[in-house]
Amino acid sequence: MEILQITKDKIVKSSKRFTTLFVVIFIAFPLVIIVNSNTSFSLFEQFTKGKVLLVGEIENVKNNTNVTTNGGTVHKISDGGNIKGEFNNTMSKGKIQNSTKTTQERPATTTGLKNDTMTSSTNDPTLHTPIHNDKEKLLNGLLASGFEDASCVSRLQSHLYRKVSPHKPSSYLISKLRNYEEIHRRCGPNGKDYHKSMRKILNSGDASICKYLIWTPANGLGNQMVSMAATFMYALLTNRVMLVRFRKDKQGIFCEPFLNSTWLLPEKSPFWNENHVETYQSLIEKEKANNNSKLDLPSSLFLNLQYRPNLPEKFFHCDHSQALIIKVPLLILQSDQYFVPSLFMTPFFNKELEKMFVEKDTVFHHLGRYLFHPSNEAWRLITNFYQAHLAKADEKIGLQIRVFNPTLTPQEAIMNLVLNCTIHNKLLPKVLGMKNSSDKNKTIVKVVLVASLYPEYGDNLKTMYTNKSTSSGEIIEVHQASGEEQQKFNDNKHNMKAWVDMYLLSLSDVLVTTSLSTFGYVAQGLGNLRPWLLYKIISNDTHFPACEREFSMEPCYHAPPKHYCSGKPIKDFASSFIYMRKCKDFWFGVKLLSDINS
Repeated sequence: MEILQITKDKIVKSSKRFTTLFVVIFIAFPLVIIVNSNTSFSLFEQFTKGKVLLVGEIENVKNNTNVTTNGGTVHKISDGGNIKGEFNNTMSKGKIQNSTKTTQERPATTTGLKNDTMTSSTNDPTLHTPIHNDKEKLLNGLLASGFEDASCVSRLQSHLYRKVSPHKPSSYLISKLRNYEEIHRRCGPNGKDYHKSMRKILNSGDASICKYLIWTPANGLGNQMVSMAATFMYALLTNRVMLVRFRKDKQGIFCEPFLNSTWLLPEKSPFWNENHVETYQSLIEKEKANNNSKLDLPSSLFLNLQYRPNLPEKFFHCDHSQALIIKVPLLILQSDQYFVPSLFMTPFFNKELEKMFVEKDTVFHHLGRYLFHPSNEAWRLITNFYQAHLAKADEKIGLQIRVFNPTLTPQEAIMNLVLNCTIHNKLLPKVLGMKNSSDKNKTIVKVVLVASLYPEYGDNLKTMYTNKSTSSGEIIEVHQASGEEQQKFNDNKHNMKAWVDMYLLSLSDVLVTTSLSTFGYVAQGLGNLRPWLLYKIISNDTHFPACEREFSMEPCYHAPPKHYCSGKPIKDFASSFIYMRKCKDFWFGVKLLSDINS
């Protein structure tokens, strides 16, 4: 019996030991797995809080290859390099390679973002803690959620590369955008009511289901972008679906801006050109001939709002014209102008505009950031250049040089203008002489990004500052992404380079642009920048001051309408309309400002 009792006791003890051992193993096993796979877990744990990487780029993270952006350390997107080489490698035979395949898997990572998203001010990037902020990523509600991240990486990442804007979109503007997106989803080319509406319009029937505004391009990409933003503003005000007529020269440059739909007018559309469409001018003439009696309105109408000195626009922005046009189901609009100020001149739209834009000089800032997102291919070029040349700068200076008449204007005259502006206003320091040993301890680095058709300007500035001591002790680096020598129209590669340049300029801390250049207008609007405007010279002359500070980041409207609404033209728009002032860079133009007393 004793033997049986002892055996029984041993069995009980063994059972307890087994139970204890089982519990220990059960708890310890997952910990062992986590510790042993620490690298994999830590990678993806960090990825959920930060920046999206493209496929094939995680190896750089595993190899601890880092770059900095705005004060933090961000894992490198891809090997940096000169953008000229990037274009040669990625664009063959005039076609841009599709980058969709490279974004199907989207692990994201960051060990540090911008200064304003850090919880520590230390320079040690390992101590920076990123703050994941969906509100900031969606630009305080300006952008809609729900997009597939891989389809447009820049939409997800752009806020990591620029300072947080102090200008918040109004709740009314946000509600208008969400309402517009629903209309576009239903009435756009992928929507169920699109074909039904188009059939009715073609047959001159009542297309009460959906109304359309088709944007068609004119002039260079800068003109096109400011006019697209203005056209979208008009679409918001009139509850029309905006479709864009993009040819091959703009394929693969922008992401789709509207959720669950496309803004591209199908190439097979009967409204791909306006040859068979009645013009707005002929409609106005008919109205006059009929002594303002009731007109049979067409189902489609062509509006030409381009800058035409010999045929200035007189009535489009008058209330009686808008009362007619609003009844036309489909409009085709062509413009190379930022005609938003003229919409503020129209009583028909005043109340809506007042509610949408509390700050009147933020129209392009908000609409530009809403509409224009670099495609995955453009974003790769932008981020590669940024990481290679701009990320470690203490200050980034954007310098956009437009030469309007290169045959009459010597390079020396342009360079003198640029140096007089930047050095006189302490944007750049004076050169003292060759660098000496004491300069090795200097840490302040200013990087100048030159955007110009002519590479000589970047080369001259680089030669001036390379290995030189400066009066401020700062180190000046100069980089230029591209230099095409001449402006090319209807050229995809050229437009891609222009878009990359404009976007990089918008990431500057300080911006210097050339008067009258829509290229500069886009950069200043996207970047919330009031640039220094270089005086426009067209010969071997000098001018003082060489540049002047802008009062508003809004683009200038170069060709305001004659505005014969009351029977006589308005000569001084700035004094006749609130929130408006003459442009600094073009005496005849007008632009918006918020503070009417400034």
